[in-house]
Amino acid sequence: MLSDKFKNQIHLHFLVFIAGFTAILGELISLDATPLVWYRMVIAGLLMFFFIKIKKISLKVSIKALVQFSLAGIIIALHWITFFASIKASNISIALAMFSTGAFFASLIEPIFYKRKIIKYELFFGLIVTLGIFLIMQTELKFLLGILLGISSALFSTLFAVLNGKFVAEHNASTISFYEFISGVVFISICLFFTSDGFDREFFNLSLSDLGFIFILASICTAYAFIASVHVMKYLTPYTLVLTYNLEPIYGILLALFLFPESETMSTSFYLGASLIISTVVLNAIFKQKSNKIKS
Repeated sequence: MLSDKFKNQIHLHFLVFIAGFTAILGELISLDATPLVWYRMVIAGLLMFFFIKIKKISLKVSIKALVQFSLAGIIIALHWITFFASIKASNISIALAMFSTGAFFASLIEPIFYKRKIIKYELFFGLIVTLGIFLIMQTELKFLLGILLGISSALFSTLFAVLNGKFVAEHNASTISFYEFISGVVFISICLFFTSDGFDREFFNLSLSDLGFIFILASICTAYAFIASVHVMKYLTPYTLVLTYNLEPIYGILLALFLFPESETMSTSFYLGASLIISTVVLNAIFKQKSNKIKS
């Protein structure tokens, strides 16, 4: 019989694979980034609502908490929009490589939110990340817009993670996500309302393939992945979770190379730069764990 820990480690790698597959779906779905994220958040929000009702989880929160969750919902919406826009403007490999720069942003943002000193090795790792981006831009300048959107996505993702880290300490994770999804939908809807081609007939004219891929994105890659990640946290250490999730860009890039070899095969400089960025992210997680052990 497999132990609970081992089964959840396998489950965790499956969740990371799903996270990497999100980028693949972004390439397969023909919609632009903004409507794509609108549909994702609408469906994920509805599924999360049904889950909350089945589990009889309370949705009661204070006005202050609701405002905070709404802000986080706008940030995660911007993260997803810039991430999928990066894929549309360049390709999956560029978007995932740039997404990995989030660890560098965390080294600058976390000290502000948690009122701690900036750690020297994190700044050193930040320089390596910058070198990785420079190497990628040397030969992939034609993807400059995708690179900038990918970096923006990483920044929004880091802001969201830092905010959510504070929320989870006081509120139920499913309740938080439900309000974040709803606020994201409201935010995007307002933006679309003021655009000339917002909620026109074409917006709701989805092909069967797009509809199917969006449902997979919202259900498996969003609602299920979130609920399942909360479950595996009960059996695995935070270090294991962080370190394993850092494999997301590796899984995603390998999947992209396998499925879209013509558009995803990149230059040697790209793979060198991406390796520097991803290796730095993994090393940062290892250093953090060692630092925490010394403190304890």
